[in-house]
Amino acid sequence: MNKTSNQSKSINSISKLIHKMQYMPAAQVSELLENMEEELVFKILENFPAEKQGSIFAEFSRLKQLKLFQSISRLRFAPLFENMPSDKRVDFFQYLTQEEQATLLPFLCKKVKEDVIALSAYPPEVAGGIMSTDFATVQNNMTCAQALEKIKSEAPYPKNIYHVYVVNKDQHLLGFISLKDLILAAPDTNIERITNKEFIAVYVDEDREKVAKLIEKYNLITLPVINHQNQLVGIVTQEDAIDIINAEHSEDLQKFMGIIQASEEFNYLGTYVLKHFQKRVVWIISLAIVGIISGLIIHNYEKTLDKLLILALYMPMVADTGGNAGSQAATVVVRALALGQINLKDWVQVLWKETKISVLLAVCLGILAYGKVVFLSWETEIPPSFSLVSIALMIAIALSLQVISATIIGAALPLLVKAFGGDPAVAASPAITTIVDITGLLIYFGMATLFFGL
Repeated sequence: MNKTSNQSKSINSISKLIHKMQYMPAAQVSELLENMEEELVFKILENFPAEKQGSIFAEFSRLKQLKLFQSISRLRFAPLFENMPSDKRVDFFQYLTQEEQATLLPFLCKKVKEDVIALSAYPPEVAGGIMSTDFATVQNNMTCAQALEKIKSEAPYPKNIYHVYVVNKDQHLLGFISLKDLILAAPDTNIERITNKEFIAVYVDEDREKVAKLIEKYNLITLPVINHQNQLVGIVTQEDAIDIINAEHSEDLQKFMGIIQASEEFNYLGTYVLKHFQKRVVWIISLAIVGIISGLIIHNYEKTLDKLLILALYMPMVADTGGNAGSQAATVVVRALALGQINLKDWVQVLWKETKISVLLAVCLGILAYGKVVFLSWETEIPPSFSLVSIALMIAIALSLQVISATIIGAALPLLVKAFGGDPAVAASPAITTIVDITGLLIYFGMATLFFGL
């Protein structure tokens, strides 16, 4: 009796949840379903229209999509796949193995099959690889009434009907019309008369980051993609641009932290431990080898440290402060390069600006370091020939010089990498920290030698 009652309660709670989901956006529904069992997810999806099912599936994580795909027959999965937005559909298709792709294609309708195969031909790094084919076109010789009828009969994915694109009989892009202008125009008005012929378009082989920047710069809702015969082949939406910018920032961050981004989509939990290891091991081992230089410098100054043990206490402070200053400068410069705010021609201005900033930081941190040494070490045993004040002054000056040099190195390294045709983001934070550690030790012991003749 209790078992039957519990099942009844469970069914009622799921029914209530489904009722609430009917009024939620697809992204919110997918978030609620993300951690549910695959069979239950399909049972819930069956309560939505086919188009909404495709939208919800498109919002799942790649790992969840793959689990759902593998848990049902291709015949049952095909309608779900066909109702995904075309750009998300091809992204998922390219994620599948060739064997999985081959098992899915026979169950797709001719239009979707052709669309998927055509879009899969473009690499994901270019406009063709991220574009959608869900857009509306009308002929330039139509009337507004004929154009509206054509749009109604074709009914592309509704989210993307912001602009209606005007083409000629050879599918050459001539301009666009807003849906509002088309609806408000007199039915017998010729399309040519209300076409906006001033537009921005990109070629299918343009870099996707450049495409996203154009959308961001001109605040575009959609951006048409054309082939080299000026024929309209797709569009990139504002939503796609946000995804690209986020992906590029994530990739730059991984490169900057010394974790080289692989070509496949990165998923932290969905990536094997060995893969994580492979991404990190090269940088870490390389920098550990370079770090031997730091050990050699310290070893060379062992006698100095024996005479003035207090110097060893403040070595980490100088090293950490330099690493932070260098990483900050590098982050600012990499971001400015990525946003197009600076280029290689501005290197003198950039370094001069960072030098002025570093001097101000050095003054503040030098005063703080002096006070810290005097306050914390007033009871420390110091050889009679030395004074705490002179030691504190030496450490403060060394730290100040370290901040200035680290900031300049942090700003210069991304510019140098870009000058040699590399990616500024690979001027990784661990690399900057290691270099700054070495220069910091040289400055620190150099000042000790200068001050005390050790």
